Amino acid sequence: MGRRPGRCYRYQKNRGYIKSKYCRGVPDPKIRIHDIGKKSAHVDEFPCMIYLKSLAKEQISSEALETARVTANKHMFGAAGKDGYHYRVLIHPYNVLRINKMLSCAGADRLQTGMRGAFGKPYGLCARVDMNQRVLAIRTKPAFVKHAVEALRRAKYKFPGNYEVVVSNEYGFTGLQKEIYEDLKNKKLLLNRGDHVSIIKEKGSIAHFARMRERAI
Repeated sequence: MGRRPGRCYRYQKNRGYIKSKYCRGVPDPKIRIHDIGKKSAHVDEFPCMIYLKSLAKEQISSEALETARVTANKHMFGAAGKDGYHYRVLIHPYNVLRINKMLSCAGADRLQTGMRGAFGKPYGLCARVDMNQRVLAIRTKPAFVKHAVEALRRAKYKFPGNYEVVVSNEYGFTGLQKEIYEDLKNKKLLLNRGDHVSIIKEKGSIAHFARMRERAI
């Protein structure tokens, strides 16, 4: 029996159905890598962030996620090199898809119909996406912004529905606007956490605050 097309599982219906101790026999997701590129790069090395956001509420299969990951990574690798970007898949396929297998192949003397609305058995995995949710993101140098936009533009055609490529004003993967980031950095209120930062809170003992300021970036 061939694989069903993605349109059969595109729309979200009812509540989520995830793998648990009661739901067994679920196949592994096709996507196994969610971070690609120079993952260990300092937060100041890649100040620009471009992301792909969904404009609809739907489901994306793990096969589509893997295809989009390969497509965008291939373009960025050729344009910026392996150390010129950090590419991240922001969603994970936790939701279990089901199928009610019916015999319809060659050799069957009649088409099997089966029971309508049958529950079905585990068939694959998908990610449930909300409207305006970020799906893919790339942090890179200013010189490679246009290549990141093109990479995500190519990746969005692997998904059903409508998507938009956004050049964010956030500083890398920190979640802070560039103006706020520079202001906090000048005040020495940021701690380096690899690809993001933590804000030093101005509370607690003076000695603790002084120790944190010594570790600030």
